[in-house]
Amino acid sequence: MAKLLVKLQRYFRRKPVRFFTLLALYLAAGSLVFLHSGFSREPTVPGRRGGEGPGLPYLGVMQLSRGFKAAATVPEGGRRHGPWFKSTSKEPAERGKGRESSGSRSRALRGRSGREKEEDRARYIGCYVDNTRHRTLRGMSFFDYKKMTVFRCQDNCAERGYLYAGLEFGAECYCGHKIQASNASESECNMACKGERSNTCGGINRLSIYRLELAQESARRYGSAIFRGCFRRPDNVSIALPASQLMLNMSVDKCVDFCTEKEYPLSALAGTSCHCGFPTTLFPLHEREDEQLCAQKCAGEEFESCGTAEYLLVYQTQVQDNRCMDRRFLPSRAKQLVALASFPGAGNTWARHLIELATGFYTGSYYFDGSLYNKGFKGERDHWRSGRTICIKTHESGQKEIESFDSAILLIRNPYKALMAEFNRKYGGHIGFAAHAHWKGKEWPEFVANYAPWWATHTLDWLRYGKKVLVVHFEDLKRDLFVQLQRMVGLLGIAACEDRLLCVEGQKDGNFKRSGLRKLEYDPYTPEMRKTISGYIRTVDAALKLRNLSGVPDDYYPR
Repeated sequence: MAKLLVKLQRYFRRKPVRFFTLLALYLAAGSLVFLHSGFSREPTVPGRRGGEGPGLPYLGVMQLSRGFKAAATVPEGGRRHGPWFKSTSKEPAERGKGRESSGSRSRALRGRSGREKEEDRARYIGCYVDNTRHRTLRGMSFFDYKKMTVFRCQDNCAERGYLYAGLEFGAECYCGHKIQASNASESECNMACKGERSNTCGGINRLSIYRLELAQESARRYGSAIFRGCFRRPDNVSIALPASQLMLNMSVDKCVDFCTEKEYPLSALAGTSCHCGFPTTLFPLHEREDEQLCAQKCAGEEFESCGTAEYLLVYQTQVQDNRCMDRRFLPSRAKQLVALASFPGAGNTWARHLIELATGFYTGSYYFDGSLYNKGFKGERDHWRSGRTICIKTHESGQKEIESFDSAILLIRNPYKALMAEFNRKYGGHIGFAAHAHWKGKEWPEFVANYAPWWATHTLDWLRYGKKVLVVHFEDLKRDLFVQLQRMVGLLGIAACEDRLLCVEGQKDGNFKRSGLRKLEYDPYTPEMRKTISGYIRTVDAALKLRNLSGVPDDYYPR
């Protein structure tokens, strides 16, 4: 071997051109392999620099310092899973043409072998037909067009107490207590999961359905039914709440389970009668009564209240109200461009969620955020002037940008809350949190110095240059969602269906609400910061009143 190496060394020493030629070919081959592996990964989001949010707009009277460095968005952290399952197999995602060419049949076989390993936590029961108008699984649903896996769908459904988890189109997860469709051929469930190419996640209008074996009994009994309050019995209870059953041994669990089985989102206890239904104009759940009026002990559980014949104790079950879940693009090009304008951190994504549910049409964006698109905001990918979306999200505040829109909904939020929300988004993602080191370091003071003036100039610019501006305070929207959403939908030129708006009230949180568990244990605002921000609040308050609008809510001012 040594003699061979010596001969090669002498050969290339006499003919260096051949040596450098071979070296160049070797490097070129390595580069091609590297590029091929890069293209086989998930496509990157166009038009965005890694980790940065949309570029900061012109601020009117003030300009942000360019010295502030935007932090890279931290990807969504691994969620803590429930105790029903503690481990999962991590098979590497398959890459390359050779493996992909094996087609849907090999994927189905791989998925079947994976299902056999998962028998202890969930049992695969088959491929089923689905319909966008009449869903096979009518509970909670969520989408992730980049990271969906079988386990993630199962875990989310099990955590909420559902009996079945179904995956569709490689990226959509549906939960439910009852399968309301016929079987389909296994070959029709042929789409790989977006976040796990080795498993199958349904197909086009086809669901791969699993029965959640270990989760079902305990989760159903101790599930997350939401208490809605005590309400007066509606005039015609058989129409307002169409399903009912006499339960002499009544308990909250029994009534909630009965309504869940009947696929109704509301469970109403009236002494020994259990009623089920939807929130409607006959029973809107807007006028709560004193809970003492419902404080009659349950026959089957002495420590629980079960309401009376005249006052019903209402719970929201885990059944999703699907009357407001269908969404689509506008059938014809919009005649006007409507902005959904807000300062960052003022709840724009939440408002988009509400508008999409209330109108049935997708909202668009002045920017492109891949994480929002992957979560189901399909209008995110459209150009903002496409005319296919009902309104356009924007944080811009310059005259030219504002005058591009025919009208606007201007969403304003308490600056103290908005600044903290945007700081959390920058350093923790859409539903994450900034680290303690960021709050205590130089990042927070720099952020406040740069963004606090923008909070004021953003509102002032829209009031000055906007053609037709509807002002909505975030706090009012939270407090009185039905009325404020009616105002917003009215500006969009859509006839508001009251039953649909009532459905929105039951689905109002969406997937972009931060958990309230990680609150700061101290006030991050210094006295100097508060003094400066209070000045901006007074300026905005005066500008609103000058246009005969109600000023900022009282809680904007620090107590």
